[in-house]
Amino acid sequence: MLALALLLAGGAATGCGGRATTHHKPGTSHEQASGGVGTLLTATDAAGHRLREVPAQGAPEVQLTVRPDSEDGWNLQLAVTNYRFTPDSTGGAALPGAGHAHLELDGRKLARLYGPWFHLPVAQVPEGTHTLTVRLYADDHTAWAVSGKPVEGTAQLTAAAPGQPGGHGHGATPPPVGIPAPEQADRTVTITVRDGKVSPAPARTELRRGERVALRVTSDRADTLHVHGYDKELALPAGQEATLVLTADRTGLFEVETHESGLVLTQLLVR
Repeated sequence: MLALALLLAGGAATGCGGRATTHHKPGTSHEQASGGVGTLLTATDAAGHRLREVPAQGAPEVQLTVRPDSEDGWNLQLAVTNYRFTPDSTGGAALPGAGHAHLELDGRKLARLYGPWFHLPVAQVPEGTHTLTVRLYADDHTAWAVSGKPVEGTAQLTAAAPGQPGGHGHGATPPPVGIPAPEQADRTVTITVRDGKVSPAPARTELRRGERVALRVTSDRADTLHVHGYDKELALPAGQEATLVLTADRTGLFEVETHESGLVLTQLLVR
């Protein structure tokens, strides 16, 4: 009986997979029970994520710097204080000064960021002056906040017409947003997401190292495409085709999935 009691106690502490589990009262979400860091507010940010209030002293901070890239678009740098990026624990409990960031263009989400640098292609920015915003989130997707306001940084960006001063298209007419010129990719994978289903059914896409692959995706709801292992992301506007082109410069098996709906689109097998 004593051995059985010890066994049951150990199972309750670690859970079926040997990992510590979070138990909370019925009717309380995992998000609300994800730790005692700060205060979870009922208020939300512009994207609908609840705010996690922390004291101003020692709170995360972020500043955004935008620099033109010599070949295409812009390079964005996030200078953070009291904060670290934790891509391996995204979806877990909120930990002090840790998490990821979201990048928005005029209030529209472009990507989720897992590090201090991000390349923004000119094809994703319409002509004109725009506001870029980066906002810091905890691993449980709540937004870090101070005095009821999200922790974020902004910068202005002006995209000129092709061939005009300040443009980054080398004078050529760019393809539609997110869609590459045919010669940019060795292979193209076309995927459609509708009503939570992926078509064609997820399978492995085999590539040789060094090949360039275009992932052409149309989703019936706004989402974000993420290529694991390459840390590449692409915003998927609802009902519009978007394309991510990447060079398969590392070998292995890499999943391509959607962040919001959690669907596996394909697996890249690079040899």
